[in-house]
Amino acid sequence: MSPEAILYIILFISAANYIFELVLDVVNLNYGKKPLPKAAEGIYEEDKYEKSMEYQRVQTRFGFLSGGISFIASFAFLALGGFGWLDGMFQPYFSNGIIRALVFFGALFVASDVLSIPFQWFGTFVIEERFGFNKSTPKIFIMDKLKGYLLGALLGGGLLYLLMLLLNNLGVQFWWVFWIAITLFTVFMNMFYTTLIMPLFNKLTPLEDGDLRKAIETYSNRVGFPLTNIFVIDGSKRSSKANAFFSGFGKKKKVVLYDTLIENHTTEELVAVFAHEVGHYKKKHIIQSLVSSVLQTGVMLFIMSLLIFSEKLSLALGADSLQLHVNLIAFAMLYTPISFVTGIISNVVSRKKEFEADHYAIETTNNVDLPLALKKLSVDNLSNLQPHPTYVFFHYSHPPLLTRLAAMQ
Repeated sequence: MSPEAILYIILFISAANYIFELVLDVVNLNYGKKPLPKAAEGIYEEDKYEKSMEYQRVQTRFGFLSGGISFIASFAFLALGGFGWLDGMFQPYFSNGIIRALVFFGALFVASDVLSIPFQWFGTFVIEERFGFNKSTPKIFIMDKLKGYLLGALLGGGLLYLLMLLLNNLGVQFWWVFWIAITLFTVFMNMFYTTLIMPLFNKLTPLEDGDLRKAIETYSNRVGFPLTNIFVIDGSKRSSKANAFFSGFGKKKKVVLYDTLIENHTTEELVAVFAHEVGHYKKKHIIQSLVSSVLQTGVMLFIMSLLIFSEKLSLALGADSLQLHVNLIAFAMLYTPISFVTGIISNVVSRKKEFEADHYAIETTNNVDLPLALKKLSVDNLSNLQPHPTYVFFHYSHPPLLTRLAAMQ
């Protein structure tokens, strides 16, 4: 296959993916223009429901603008050989291929992020502010950016350096060595993310003694959950939206509750939310997701080993010879259809796990508090009550609220 044919395939994949997502967004947007369903009459009041639909409309239309500009810029850059041109700019200054790869991806990352900053700023300080969610400040926004750049350089740069080193020294056998390295890194991050990374952005404090902790401890003892770490995160620092999540495994497992969640829910509802997270632990969802991620990464790296040394990929993106770091871009684009399919499968499995965790929670608490907590969360977060089923199939990792409530009934 000629470099020109490969470029056309990549351009087709990029355009098809954008058009497909655009159609999904339009279908979902139009589907939401419905009156309040009877099943939701006890959840939303009419004015709040109207506000939630307006929030979805504004978010989607803003996504049309930002996504359209991003697509046009990236498509033109790709079609005009921009990746090869950028690499050619750095060749006279960096003879070492690994260093040039780091500079190449660093430049792409910074340029892409700088172009997206106006949209991120508008989304945070205009849209989220308009609907009463934003609690962030320009200082927090800028500091988050700087910390993100630092982490990207240290973690992303370190992994990229290792990958390029293995590519240059092991050839096609690089994939299984890098797979082991990525697996170890993934396990490490799962265990220590809330200890090492999250504190850079948020403050985590142990849940203080009181009625809530006592109720959670009582529940944990009853279901045999080894409660060691339960933390409260200052989510209100950036947004009024609430959430809870489970992180890590073994002795490093943590349950994290947003302070906004605690503020807006009763002790009984919070225990039910906690029971849902315990359900993920009891059903071994955390380990299953980790194993699935590791296997998917292994498959991807093996396929990469079959293509990464093809000079035609580099030529397709505008380079004048084989450049492994340019080939990484080409491979990522060619792999999009496969990642699209695996993403669908992951979402289907994830929704199934949410149903299982819901079922565990109502089995070990009652069938009132978790539904009530989910209803409050939906209202407080202005969640979309009626997303299009097709949109849910492709994009939702959690079932929509009404579907979850029906399943729990």
